[in-house]
Amino acid sequence: MANFGTWLHTRRKGRLIGKDADGRCYYESTGPARLGGGVQRPERWVIYHKGEDPSAVPPEWWGWLHHTLEAPIPEAERKPWQLPHQPNLTGGPGAYRPQGSLYVTGKHPPATGDYEAWTPGDTPKA
Repeated sequence: MANFGTWLHTRRKGRLIGKDADGRCYYESTGPARLGGGVQRPERWVIYHKGEDPSAVPPEWWGWLHHTLEAPIPEAERKPWQLPHQPNLTGGPGAYRPQGSLYVTGKHPPATGDYEAWTPGDTPKA
């Protein structure tokens, strides 16, 4: 979901390179962009679906997007052990909550007695 500025920049200076299996569009600038250190290479960007985060980019396109590969890897070359994308759930209701987490029960777990407070001047026990 692009805002007006991204839409205008894409329309004027971008060319569509391809789409992934989920329909995200990948673009490359029609001319080189000046990057740090005098490096000139085309800009590359993706138009995400509304509400997506950058972890949604599949591995076939990640290397191309970050200038590691010259072309995206064909989806047919995916290995059987490569899992489909799962969204990043950190900070949301589906995030991992370990046993004893305040988010799971809403109250502190009972003390187990395995903690001994230290005060200045105490000598360490061997």
